[in-house]
Amino acid sequence: MDLLTFLTQSPDLSDIACADDFASHWKRKRVNKGAHLSRQEQPETDEFILLEGCLASSICDQDGKEVCVGFYVGPCVVTPNIARTRDGLSLVSVMATTDALLVRIDSDLLSSVMISSEPVRNWANAVLRDALSRKVDREWCLAALGGAERLNWFRQAFPGYEDIFTHALIASFLGVTPVTLSRLRASDKHR
Repeated sequence: MDLLTFLTQSPDLSDIACADDFASHWKRKRVNKGAHLSRQEQPETDEFILLEGCLASSICDQDGKEVCVGFYVGPCVVTPNIARTRDGLSLVSVMATTDALLVRIDSDLLSSVMISSEPVRNWANAVLRDALSRKVDREWCLAALGGAERLNWFRQAFPGYEDIFTHALIASFLGVTPVTLSRLRASDKHR
């Protein structure tokens, strides 16, 4: 999907001239499968829209254990910079799980455009609200649900993602081991 088509799907950016002007600020970026879009604890100042391909975001602890915290299937907006950075450093690593086509804009430039354009400001605020809602949904899932219920929640929230992402990533995202996920999937097939 091209950027203009993606942007004009939003009711906030239905005016073609406004959306076209906004789109002109974004720059294309290709990322090969296995390459990082951003790395945890490295400088990060960009906002991203994934036009094609798949990405996964993760956090690595002090012992080197990586935990998946997000999935992206294009076309979609990658979690806004304000929610994935602190003091200009990335809190997460974002890796391409397939070849990917993105567009990027510097966060400060986006802020300037938001100040001067109410439709862009409304669009960006909606993106941030959606990202926050997804994070809260996952936190609730991890805190309130058992393994089988987590898998059911995942299937409802992310239909088809079991066929797109590795089961190791999905298990990590759901806070279970890959073996547990395999058992849950097997027992679910017998119902």
